[in-house]
Amino acid sequence: MILMKDIIRDGNPILREVAKPLTFPLSDHYKKLGNDMMEYLINSQDPKIAKKHQLRAGVGLAAPQVNESVQMASLLVPDDNGKIIFKETFVNPEIISESVRQACLSEGEGCLSVDKVINGYVPRPDKLTIHYYTLDGKEKTIHLKDYPAIVASHEIEHLHGHLFYDRINKKDPFKLSDDTIVIS
Repeated sequence: MILMKDIIRDGNPILREVAKPLTFPLSDHYKKLGNDMMEYLINSQDPKIAKKHQLRAGVGLAAPQVNESVQMASLLVPDDNGKIIFKETFVNPEIISESVRQACLSEGEGCLSVDKVINGYVPRPDKLTIHYYTLDGKEKTIHLKDYPAIVASHEIEHLHGHLFYDRINKKDPFKLSDDTIVIS
């Protein structure tokens, strides 16, 4: 079971590396890693389990965050009522198209690897088309928009050595272009 102590923090050089692609069939180690990352997200969103194990709630977790520099990320995205609207583990994800229109979360973003609050809007594409493989090697292409697209963008950027605050406007953290969608 992945715990907070297993999640590496900002400053660890692995978080700034470009992660290596995986080859199929995945080894048992990498299948277990993908399942363990999803289990962390499920547990972190369950108030009872999260409290018992002192887990910070997460909607996404990338392999580099657990000290594995490989292209894998798990996403478990709930709606405002806690109902899961997107659940998947991406292997070797690639964004093949993105909207010009940007979106951001009204409260900004956080990250399990970043312990401090960093204020500011994090503009990202509002719509994404992503090509990836599942843990069992099935090839998929999906379209995401709004909150699920933001989460996917955040996690895929981990695989390229980027952190959310890299996208915040350094001079004016709350400045956005006029057509940016702010999601509350």
